[in-house]
Amino acid sequence: MAEVNFKYLTGFGNEFASEDPRCPNALPKGQNNPQKCPYGLYAEQLSGTAFTAPREFNKRSWLYRIRPSVLHDPYQKNELGYSPLNWEQKQREKLKELEEDCPNPNQMRWKPFPLPPNSRRIDWQEGLFPVAQAGDTASRNGLAVHIYLCNADMDKTALFNSDGDFLIVPQQGALKIKTEFGRMRVEPTEICVIQQGMRFSVSVEGPSRGYVLEIYGGHFQLPQLGPIGANGLANPRDFETPVAWFEDNNEEYIIKNKYQNTWWQVKQDHSPFDVVAWHGNYAPFKYDLKKFMTVNSVAYDHCDPSIFTVLTCPSNKPGTAIADFVIFPPRWSVAEHTFRPPYYHRNCMSEFMGLINGTYEAKEDGFAPGGGSLHSIMTPHGPDTDCFESASNAELKPMRLGDNALAFMFESSLGLKTTKWVNNYLDLNYHKCWEGLKKQFSQIKINV
Repeated sequence: MAEVNFKYLTGFGNEFASEDPRCPNALPKGQNNPQKCPYGLYAEQLSGTAFTAPREFNKRSWLYRIRPSVLHDPYQKNELGYSPLNWEQKQREKLKELEEDCPNPNQMRWKPFPLPPNSRRIDWQEGLFPVAQAGDTASRNGLAVHIYLCNADMDKTALFNSDGDFLIVPQQGALKIKTEFGRMRVEPTEICVIQQGMRFSVSVEGPSRGYVLEIYGGHFQLPQLGPIGANGLANPRDFETPVAWFEDNNEEYIIKNKYQNTWWQVKQDHSPFDVVAWHGNYAPFKYDLKKFMTVNSVAYDHCDPSIFTVLTCPSNKPGTAIADFVIFPPRWSVAEHTFRPPYYHRNCMSEFMGLINGTYEAKEDGFAPGGGSLHSIMTPHGPDTDCFESASNAELKPMRLGDNALAFMFESSLGLKTTKWVNNYLDLNYHKCWEGLKKQFSQIKINV
């Protein structure tokens, strides 16, 4: 895939436009749907919200393409659904394990999920496995956490998600993503969002692994900044969308559709990536997590992790999210008279954590890149014994945290249920990381 050019979003969610340089003036002038489009193109609107959604929330884009996307054979159900993670088991046996939801309030941690063997070619869609989920795709309320494990390109194959948006977090291996809007290359420490209904195909550069947060209801947006002010966290100008790019061929493509958590597919006799120009405020985008502007305490106490929120999908309850995407990037810690790591807590939110690289400061042992952890609603969690002992006795001088490391959290107000197959990779000794926490109570006042 050739080098990808991007354009900045001049304001997150604002109107923007692009056309392939091979077809100058492909965008119609003055109206969205003229009687005849330039170059004999077809006008097609992709709507991400209801037509009548308020202007500030209304999302749609106009695509000017060589053929309309309606040209395909009837949908056929993909009976096998997800490929098996235990690559040698029968697919139908594994499919049953993937579909079963298992509520479990225990603290859970998973070892790195294994990559497919070189003897098996598994593409991104085939290697997409649900880890945990909540809510319902039919009523459009909820979310799911997935892991992808793949080693092959999606050759003449594309997919789109009728259920919601994908937020993709590569952990190992860059992804080359071809979309209707153009092409993106997404490296580890970058993320991308492919919104509901957008067709895309993924190529890889060797064995690849990463995480996906899927939301069924609204769309991701920047969090409100409140007292932080106009600047900080993820800045709108750092989000990028692809420049329009098209391919015109008559080769057979398979288009896969995730619809109410089942996979369907159609065949068509041409590429789905034939959009010559587009404009609107509904597009795929990428973001480099290294550009996140961290804020933190400069006096005392450990701030809530919400100060590290990159993107959020709000619920109808003020200040409460269906899903937040939170990162823990390299930063300075300077708080005085303070236990600096995350405090022990019970939360009315579900917290799934993943690690892209390095070590996480509150769990330096056992929490490995490519693995994950889940602390469910009101399940207590916090620093392990070694972290507690070290932080309780450390010299409180300014210190760097997380250099060469990047952890993240998918947080939700909904109760997540795990799928059965992830039990194969559970760290059964996770609870033991707290066993060394001793009673330290004394009626003699401790001077600090």
